[in-house]
Amino acid sequence: MKTFSTTAIKDFLNEKAAFYEQPKFIETDPVQIPHMFTKKEDIEIAGFLTATISWGNRKSILNNAHKLMDLLGNSPYDYVISHKEDDLAHFEGFVHRTFNSIDISYFIVALKEMYANYGDMEGFFKQFKEENNLQNAIHHFKKEFFQLPHLTRTEKHISDPHKNSAAKRINMFLRWMIRDAKAGVDLGIWGSLSPAQLSCPLDVHSGNVARKLGLLQRKQNDGKAVAELDKKLRSLDAIDPVKYDYALFGLGVFENF
Repeated sequence: MKTFSTTAIKDFLNEKAAFYEQPKFIETDPVQIPHMFTKKEDIEIAGFLTATISWGNRKSILNNAHKLMDLLGNSPYDYVISHKEDDLAHFEGFVHRTFNSIDISYFIVALKEMYANYGDMEGFFKQFKEENNLQNAIHHFKKEFFQLPHLTRTEKHISDPHKNSAAKRINMFLRWMIRDAKAGVDLGIWGSLSPAQLSCPLDVHSGNVARKLGLLQRKQNDGKAVAELDKKLRSLDAIDPVKYDYALFGLGVFENF
């Protein structure tokens, strides 16, 4: 395998990150869903629910995310806060792969509880933040989110880094909420948390590119791989390491690197 100097890799990834982190990226990406809203709580809920179903065919993800927003009356926060138990029958028949009406109904109930207890989702995550990491906060978020009575099957839709999961979807959600919005893709609405604390939303595309560039040795795309990649990306840019997610993902998906 050809080896690259750190400077060459950094320059290459900076160029690719800048190329892909453009508003046109939104056209084919699930991040377009939270961009439909302006109210902070709407953006949080739309982003969280969309990230939760962001696996599989991208067209299917987008179609089902739009369908979900329609079912929420295109006012996610108002629906979550004001819904009654009988209203949850409204979701009967909704399904995205293994995420179905049972799961979305619980998510709505759990989100209402979280907003009642913490004010917003940012309020929870900032309670458990660490200086350079939010993986422990994700663990506590999942633990808190499933405090209410629920079917065990629903728990699989939020990953836990403490169980060696890459937690790709919730790391992506956190990227949307925390990274600066100036490039027009991420939304940057959580000012109490820093991009320096983010971890790369590792998937098959970003993992394969990272290995080809020598940024990642571990073969599995799991929690240990995320920690390994985090260390390398922070060495390239300690302030905003996850900007390189755009480069790794874009190279893998759009350039077959």
